Amino acid sequence: MCKGLTVPIVIFDQLYSFDIDGLIKAIPKPAKMEATRFKQAAEELFWRIIQMADNTGASDEHRALNYLAVRYNEIYNRTAEAFAANSSLTAVDIRPSRLSGIRKIFDVIFSYTNRQTDVTDKYFVRVDVTEEFPFLVTKMSPYYDR
Repeated sequence: MCKGLTVPIVIFDQLYSFDIDGLIKAIPKPAKMEATRFKQAAEELFWRIIQMADNTGASDEHRALNYLAVRYNEIYNRTAEAFAANSSLTAVDIRPSRLSGIRKIFDVIFSYTNRQTDVTDKYFVRVDVTEEFPFLVTKMSPYYDR
């Protein structure tokens, strides 16, 4: 039928379908934050994650980041709070965690730089991607370079 052509087969165990507005509206807004400011910050973070180079979701690093983008509200809250404190999201780095042993654990590091002082604050989340479904290992915490 296909003249011997072999095509890849894709199988889904779980599939999420949403639009960006639906995702942003579903994120609980911090109590002290104005709705418009929160929406702007959350949208910017989401678009940065989506537009990161080569994020097809095929690598473990991208799986960790994509998991956070749709399942962990705190990254949006932290970004909105940083924007309110006159800081910008300047980097998102993904590194293998020092806690990795037989499990594949990644540190996802978010850097926020103050627009006036150029001081950078970093926060990180640990995500385990060993098995089919990633999960959170540690909640968002301050990150300190060694």
